[in-house]
Amino acid sequence: MTPPDLLPRAVRLGVDVGDVRVGLARSDRDGMLATPVETLPRGDAARRIAEHAQELEARAIMVGLPRSLDGTEGTAAAKAREFARELTTALGPAASADEEIEIRFLDERLTTVSAHQALHSAGRRGRSHRQVVDQVAAVMILQQALDIERSTGARAGEPAGADLEPPTDV
Repeated sequence: MTPPDLLPRAVRLGVDVGDVRVGLARSDRDGMLATPVETLPRGDAARRIAEHAQELEARAIMVGLPRSLDGTEGTAAAKAREFARELTTALGPAASADEEIEIRFLDERLTTVSAHQALHSAGRRGRSHRQVVDQVAAVMILQQALDIERSTGARAGEPAGADLEPPTDV
């Protein structure tokens, strides 16, 4: 039996949310290696990621949460949290059922900067890497989560939980 805070053998997805594009990465079923999937237009991304998650029988989606260097959250983090709500809606009832798809946030400070540097080092310049930088950032987010899971024996990131509930009027 799998301990309650460990993920069972299953695909995990990594998501890097941008204003224009969203990068998507996936892991193997053993949670060892993150690989790029695709870059999606922001407007259609939640639905497409939900389709990928259901098709791959993913058990977790790691959404990058961009924090400032001092750990505070700004506009970009608010957009990532809003995207997670959109993703929950796109996933439907399966997202909240036990043993289904869990959405978690992973601190992704400097991930996009690192992705740009990695692509530049690999010989991809400026405009030629714009379409893949979001995928590379998603791979970095997911690989970080996989490494944390392997080294600690616990799930990486923070559960989205209450962040995914629609706001209520007071």
